[in-house]
Amino acid sequence: MLDRRQALGLTALGLMSPGLALAPDEPEFETLRLWPGDAPGGEAVTVTPEVVERSTDPAFHDRIAKHTRDPLLTIVRPARSNGVSMLLIPGGGYRWAVVDKEGMDCARVFAALGYTCYVLRYRLPADGWAAGPDAPLQDAQRALRRVRAHAAAEGRAADRTVVLGASAGGHLAGLLGARPDDTYVPVDAADHHSHRPDALVLLYPVATLTDPHAHGGSRRELLGEYPTPGQITAYSLETMDWTGAAPTFLLHAMDDTAVPVENSLMLSATLRQAQVPVELHLFEEGGHGFGIRLIEGRPAAVWPGLVKTWLERRGL
Repeated sequence: MLDRRQALGLTALGLMSPGLALAPDEPEFETLRLWPGDAPGGEAVTVTPEVVERSTDPAFHDRIAKHTRDPLLTIVRPARSNGVSMLLIPGGGYRWAVVDKEGMDCARVFAALGYTCYVLRYRLPADGWAAGPDAPLQDAQRALRRVRAHAAAEGRAADRTVVLGASAGGHLAGLLGARPDDTYVPVDAADHHSHRPDALVLLYPVATLTDPHAHGGSRRELLGEYPTPGQITAYSLETMDWTGAAPTFLLHAMDDTAVPVENSLMLSATLRQAQVPVELHLFEEGGHGFGIRLIEGRPAAVWPGLVKTWLERRGL
């Protein structure tokens, strides 16, 4: 039986009728810790982890995770697996990581389509980690390797792994796709797997950190109040070398005032120049951070179906 959010997402896709029965309670989900011990480089970290519920409607959650110290993956399983794993990286402007809107809500929809979903709760760059702006990337690289190792242990192919990132999570997913370098010392057998995605799906991503199209909050949390031009260039997705990167799907609303559509336009131009297969969808309206629930009844509500079709064309 489906919960309310999963059912609403499938209704938006036209895959079920609005009257289908809903589960009254959320199921319990399995979680995996990313690291076998403490996360790397935490000797100077003193923050206290916190999960905040922002929703005032008992029908749905809207949680955010702040000051994460023990990163984890939450698994949302399909009733019938299509053999493909999906790592979801929610946004939050690098100030926090969204748990539901771009994480669990999206995972339920894609699990209902057959994908075994893993929602990442990652560390934040301003919390004192030795790796600084690379602390979230350490978690993303480790997460993708953990997903592949877990998939292989369950009989799914490790090389059929999709990464879906939204907003600042789209920036983090983009770093995962573009950067070939390892950002941490291997800790166990899972690290023998690749940390490069087999396909990338980026929803209204933070791509450029350059003005006038940068999302100022993400840049500040990632690089500090006064980043150097070199730092800005080094962490702007559109200035990176994407040669050999995975096929990429981009989605953006034209009326996004938080992360301007130019972020996706600039990144798509870079991907085309690097001869990376890219598909770009732009919608007239939708704003920013719409995920699944906030786009109901609007044209952009079809986006999970567009992603599904694109992935199936690529054998995923």
